[in-house]
Amino acid sequence: MLIRKFEDCEEIIANDSTRLRELLNPAHGKLNLKMQYSIAHAIVEPGSASIPHVIEGASEVYYILQGIGVMYIDDESALVGPRDTIYIPPGAVQYIENTGGTELVFLCLVSPPWTAERDKVVTT
Repeated sequence: MLIRKFEDCEEIIANDSTRLRELLNPAHGKLNLKMQYSIAHAIVEPGSASIPHVIEGASEVYYILQGIGVMYIDDESALVGPRDTIYIPPGAVQYIENTGGTELVFLCLVSPPWTAERDKVVTT
């Protein structure tokens, strides 16, 4: 049985500027996981947004736990809040903006698993 404690997952600043904790990611090999996706916990501070980015060759799902914001995928945008599930197709330019007064907290599921090398910031 594998149980990862949140506190044991190192917090990093991802390429898109979100505060991120990788909860489970088989791409890193430390845990010898037999899964085809990764899951991470992300936070965007009030008044901030992640940087527009593309995860090459992967689809992604966000599940909003806390806060409100606006999700941008390619040329579309929509308000999002707790219990919303957002599908991000492979190759889509995406970012999320925190429009509320508290942290915007969400889970990120990426398939195939997320790696920093495939997470590309989009410059205009």
